[in-house]
Amino acid sequence: MLQRSKLFTREPGPTDMRDDATGRTITAHEPRRIPWLDIVFGFGPMVPIAVGAAAAWWLNGQPLDYLVALFTLLYAASILLFLAGVHRGVSFRTEGGPRLAQIVTMLVLYALGLFSLFAAVMGKAVPALAMLILGYAAIGILDPIAARAGEVPLAHARLRPLQMPIAVVSLAVLLWLKLTAPY
Repeated sequence: MLQRSKLFTREPGPTDMRDDATGRTITAHEPRRIPWLDIVFGFGPMVPIAVGAAAAWWLNGQPLDYLVALFTLLYAASILLFLAGVHRGVSFRTEGGPRLAQIVTMLVLYALGLFSLFAAVMGKAVPALAMLILGYAAIGILDPIAARAGEVPLAHARLRPLQMPIAVVSLAVLLWLKLTAPY
């Protein structure tokens, strides 16, 4: 008989979830270590940002360097918007309900991602990159604090300080290339 993978299916135990007339109580255990799926889906999306910055550096001054930088910027903005959504999603499961800090963080990350897209579309790569750098740096700094307060998963206290510098440094490279480009 085939067994179902525990990774994607999990039978709730009697103490994991309780429904009543007013709502649902969920009991969860968060590991302090970074789960392997968080490593894959945390560092995986950073790879195109780093590769894009490296490719733009390598192609600096050649015809395709602008497109590589632009696509990297647009991709980084989409990931920042996704991370804003992750913050909102986590707030749904916060004990006691969403906290003001979670909502403000989500709105700030969303605004930085959205306005960086607007700036990029208008041909303003420098402000777009600055907003992205600010957004990714904010996650790297604020998520460990939020993890200790129970506002994001506990593993983010260890993951984000390792993950976000990849994006920040890569986007800083793109910003430097843009600031020193002759066009």
